[in-house]
Amino acid sequence: MLKPTTMARYRDYVHNDLAPAFGSLKLEELRHRHISAFVTRELAAGRGRTTLYRCLATLSSALGDAVRQHRLAHNPASPPALRRPPSPERRIWTANEAVRFLQHCHKADPDMADLFELLIGTGLRKGEALGLHWDNVHLPEQVLYVRCTLSAIDNNQLVITTPKTRTSKNWVAISPRVAAALRHRACSSSRTHSAPGAPLTGLIFCRPDGRPLQPRAVLDRLRQLSEEAGVPRVTVHDLRHLAATLTITAGVPLTVVSKTLRHSTLSTTANLYSHLTQQAAREAVDTIEQTLTRAE
Repeated sequence: MLKPTTMARYRDYVHNDLAPAFGSLKLEELRHRHISAFVTRELAAGRGRTTLYRCLATLSSALGDAVRQHRLAHNPASPPALRRPPSPERRIWTANEAVRFLQHCHKADPDMADLFELLIGTGLRKGEALGLHWDNVHLPEQVLYVRCTLSAIDNNQLVITTPKTRTSKNWVAISPRVAAALRHRACSSSRTHSAPGAPLTGLIFCRPDGRPLQPRAVLDRLRQLSEEAGVPRVTVHDLRHLAATLTITAGVPLTVVSKTLRHSTLSTTANLYSHLTQQAAREAVDTIEQTLTRAE
């Protein structure tokens, strides 16, 4: 079953883009040239490549279903009329920048500092942290359980859904620093446990009246605090990359990093952080040489 956020994105692509562009054609009349012309028009109008690529992926998925149902002989959206845009280069904070940011947060906005301590200290995704309930945190055992995620539909309606992947629904270890942030949060907020059928109650990170935080508001606050602290502008998801970068560069095995981030496969972690694993590989062969030299 599709998540509400995914359904909303598909709906927008179909109603705003695909139906106006191809709705006058019968299914069997749709050709690759029609899709290519659509791409050309959209790019000329200034449409972003990433958004356009996702729109075409939605179309290709639907046409693929038509092929599997024997309604089409082949998928006219294959090969893709637009290549997948390269991922933008990310500016990840150094450890010193992260410390400067957190120190400023604890002075300027202690409640948000607790959230950012959790994000950096565990590598949780934004929605996972905002959807974290007190019932899922076990401080004596120094562990938390990711069971749901908070998402915004159309940047407005907030819903609780399942985590991103099956492996995302797992446990995460808590460091003493993160535990301290959670204890501070427990003392400064009305700690209520979630009642059955009330997924938006009992959240750890919420507004003073108990309502959940808007994901967009968290991003805006991150940018404001970053500017005040004099550190580069980043996204909330970049804090997850920061957690991975700190652990990999410290020599933590990639298998452990992958488990901490709850990636579905080890290759996902290796591909995302290949620039760091290349350095680790060089250090590994240097270690071999040094060991053999000492033995000689």
